[in-house]
Amino acid sequence: MTTKELSMMGFKNQSLKRLITFVFICVLPLGLTSNAYAQNQRLYITEGQIEPIPVAIADFTGLDGVPSDVGRQIAQIISDDLVSSGLFTSIDSAAFIAPPASPDIQPTFSNWTPLGAKGLLIGSAFLDNDGALQVEFALWDVISQRSLTEGGGSADPAGLRRIAHQIADFVYEEFTGDTGYFDTQIVYVSESGPQNRRIKRLAFMDQDGHNHKFLTTGNDLVLTPRFSPTASEIAYLNYFNDEPNVYLLDVITGRTERLGSFPGMSFAPRFGPDGSKLIMSLAEDGRTDIFEMELATQTITQLTRSPSIDTSPSYSPDGQYIVFNSDRGGSQQLYTMRADGSGVRRISFGDGRYATPVWSPRGDIIAFTKMYRGEFFIGVMNVDGSGERLLARGFLVEAPTWAPNGRVLMYFKQQPVSDTGEGGDTHLYRIDITGFNERRVVTPADASDPAWSPLLQ
Repeated sequence: MTTKELSMMGFKNQSLKRLITFVFICVLPLGLTSNAYAQNQRLYITEGQIEPIPVAIADFTGLDGVPSDVGRQIAQIISDDLVSSGLFTSIDSAAFIAPPASPDIQPTFSNWTPLGAKGLLIGSAFLDNDGALQVEFALWDVISQRSLTEGGGSADPAGLRRIAHQIADFVYEEFTGDTGYFDTQIVYVSESGPQNRRIKRLAFMDQDGHNHKFLTTGNDLVLTPRFSPTASEIAYLNYFNDEPNVYLLDVITGRTERLGSFPGMSFAPRFGPDGSKLIMSLAEDGRTDIFEMELATQTITQLTRSPSIDTSPSYSPDGQYIVFNSDRGGSQQLYTMRADGSGVRRISFGDGRYATPVWSPRGDIIAFTKMYRGEFFIGVMNVDGSGERLLARGFLVEAPTWAPNGRVLMYFKQQPVSDTGEGGDTHLYRIDITGFNERRVVTPADASDPAWSPLLQ
């Protein structure tokens, strides 16, 4: 038996950080060791479509054993998270036969086997006399009739959605062997107004589109936000007097720090894996090269020296390599190099042009934008350039960003603009790396340039 402690440090409200702590007890199914279970269940599927796992999610009950209002909300959020992944189906509660009134009660498994349920989640949720939200849950494997995960804790009621996301992450992990991604956030560029006078603001939300918040006013043009490895800071470009400035924004306090003005920059820098460095491309004297900045000293080191255009760099998860796009071979293609700029190697050889590469958090594949025969595509390839697969297509499809488990991509799609300036609707989408389960992420206005946070602390 192992104990997992989950500290919900992603809240803006400092008081919530002190209040919300969960302890989870995990038990492996009968007859499986820890290593065997992980190896048997981990999903390294990169092609094809798998059969979703049926789970029954009972409404969480109150002290009286009857479903509570907050309990229904939590159960619905968990269900929405799991179903949105494409790896789970949620069994209709109308088919349930008297779920246990408390997570402390072992289910009658014969009631759930005929429904085809592989998993059963039971929980309780209510507000105590001090107004704190008390939550407990138990996850059961219906097939083996064993407890997989159970836990509980107290929280400020404002943290209800995040509690649900974290429980969904544990269900996801127990049945796939992979890390969940529901307790995460998205920063993106919110767009409004006519196409020739577009207002662009930084916006922030949970991965499911809830808890939306604007971070900038729209007075200045902002582009390409990027999360730090701790999700505590966001780097972005702010154009003032037509000059690009790189800013860091503290997610909790909202304070910003200007790192400097960088003429010729069109993409915001990306953080290194440990958060101590930024990597960027800068144009100077008609050339565009890749540079690295040490945040502590703001010292800048040039990594490439080419007469071509080298741009949109991204670190590998271990920080040892960099992928970028360059036209040094005559057309826009993808290249990798060591972190010191040596060992440059072309990896894309397909038809069309390639841009905006992003290394997967797993380290095994690279996502990119591809332009071919008047269309845009989102695709992935192995780090050596083999195994290229295109996942999404459209008039303009761009800016892939990875979920922290490396299983899901988010990007934006823009529709064509007519001669009269109509159209051009721009929305966020996400898709599984198998190429299935593409879903639009609803935002209050048009949206572009998404960046996915790491799992919150």
